[in-house]
Amino acid sequence: MKRIIQVLILILSILTLNSCVNENEDKQTKDSDLQLMGKRFFTFNTVVRVNQIETSRDEVNGEDESSIHSPAEARVFRETVERGWPGAKITWSFSWLALQDMRSNYIELRKLIVSYHEKYGDEITFIPGGYFANMYNTREQVNRDLHDGLQMVSDMVGGGYRPKSVIAGFLSAENLRYLAEEENIHVCQGNIWSQYAIDNGDGEGSISYPYYPSLEHFCKPAQGKDDFIDCVNLDGWTMDFLSARFPGGRSIDGQWCGSRQGVGPIETVIRLGIEEGTKEMLAITASHFDKGFELNNFAWVTCTWELGLVEARKIYGYKGRNGMEGMEIWFSEMRKRWPDAECITLGEFGMLWREQFKDNDDLNYQFVQRGTGVCGSEPELEMRWFMNKDFRLALLRDWEANTPAKLIDFTRYDIEAQEPKDPEPGQHSRNWSLMNTLNQKGIRPQDEPILIEQLNEEEKNLIGRWYPEIIK
Repeated sequence: MKRIIQVLILILSILTLNSCVNENEDKQTKDSDLQLMGKRFFTFNTVVRVNQIETSRDEVNGEDESSIHSPAEARVFRETVERGWPGAKITWSFSWLALQDMRSNYIELRKLIVSYHEKYGDEITFIPGGYFANMYNTREQVNRDLHDGLQMVSDMVGGGYRPKSVIAGFLSAENLRYLAEEENIHVCQGNIWSQYAIDNGDGEGSISYPYYPSLEHFCKPAQGKDDFIDCVNLDGWTMDFLSARFPGGRSIDGQWCGSRQGVGPIETVIRLGIEEGTKEMLAITASHFDKGFELNNFAWVTCTWELGLVEARKIYGYKGRNGMEGMEIWFSEMRKRWPDAECITLGEFGMLWREQFKDNDDLNYQFVQRGTGVCGSEPELEMRWFMNKDFRLALLRDWEANTPAKLIDFTRYDIEAQEPKDPEPGQHSRNWSLMNTLNQKGIRPQDEPILIEQLNEEEKNLIGRWYPEIIK
């Protein structure tokens, strides 16, 4: 009898192992069969750090977040993702200090997240600085940090692991070139679309969907082979286009409505609460997964939700809110409304895009969004964006009153651009924006909205080559 039980246990073990192998093989086959076009994609990223901004390897700025980085927060975070979107794969990024901290909470945290890579297929990568590496460090230093940080990630995960992407917030053209040519990494979250007058750096001026950056400026799409960096540059947060046109934000009826409002947690479920926050997040998701999908034949929504925000109330005083309930609602509703959508890692998405697009010549992104009615996103307004390798262009109108559309942004990429020089030691080089003809933020005298007919003939001809229907 004992022998029979042992045989049955062995058979059951073999069957279980085969089932796991088959599930893994099915998942790998499914992933390898993914195509960019005709699909909706969601990328969800997080940042594990010690201080809010790590300006260099040994200097920090902002809040000490070590008390809210532990295995407990990571478990809450990852389990919420899995409940809301079973099978989702996310991207974890570690800062320099988070990779080196030898306190027990960080040691156990690193082990736990490696186990998530093994269990869920999550990506683990490096973030230089804390979104703002170039604002405080030379390009040469950032390259050294990228090299050493990526090696620490490989050592932590083991087994010859190498991430497919890097999260950086902002990253200069030289550092993007270095990633591609020296580190063989071809995907980077290297721009924060529309960011201006927020946090520790400005980088307004790029297009919001993937592109290959120019050697001249990280916000500029490469114009040709001699200007080409083979590193797909990705945004970090999908934004509400109406809110994003303001520098910093604005106060409405005594409530602060930030320009970063969209799918990110701080400006939505944490600041506004669950009901209004999830309303905004789902509306912005829908603008891409519905109309955006129709216009572009694929759609992409992305969000970076720092691990420290799981317990943001402890050090940031967010009225007891941490946003986890909102996250689960958002994820669950996405699954219901768009069951074909894929939640994959940042590196996987960027490489899918790279397979489809070999250069920027065929980029022609178009978006239409009406205001959501949430905190400064005016429901009577409609914005249309047109983005390609030559320029980006935004038209704004009151759709209820049927007023003529005004041109509020015309950023040309067919003319020369230049990034700032490296910051001097101990200095902060804040503004890395690319602004020329007309910019949505309205901060310069020349940024007054105009009718498109008021452009000169050269400008109208450039637009007409792409969109003759909007040039009368």
